[in-house]
Amino acid sequence: MPRSISSLLLGLLLGSLVGLVFGWLHYPADARNRHLSDLAASYSDEYSVMIAAGYAAEGDAHAAMGSLSRLAGDDALSSLRETTERIIQTSSRGLDDIALLVQLAKALGQLSESMQPFLDARGEGS
Repeated sequence: MPRSISSLLLGLLLGSLVGLVFGWLHYPADARNRHLSDLAASYSDEYSVMIAAGYAAEGDAHAAMGSLSRLAGDDALSSLRETTERIIQTSSRGLDDIALLVQLAKALGQLSESMQPFLDARGEGS
């Protein structure tokens, strides 16, 4: 019995060591050159909602714009508008998330006709 336990522990230790060596030295994950723009659409939408929630809490449009720029680069404003309109059309997020995005779009001068009802519903119409 003691021999089988020591053999098991030795096997686990050697297997872990081999796994670490191969994982770190031979086949490391290449995440160093990744950008936020490489995110899948659903994660990009989630990140946009988080930026909008941050804006709603802090009221700092400059910081929100900086975060959007890291996500979408030079097309940050048009990307925000397109993302918000797409989410409205597809109803892929809840009303609270849409309202946050619309509030940010309004603050950054990207309010469109399709966003207006979401401002009116919250009592923030123009």
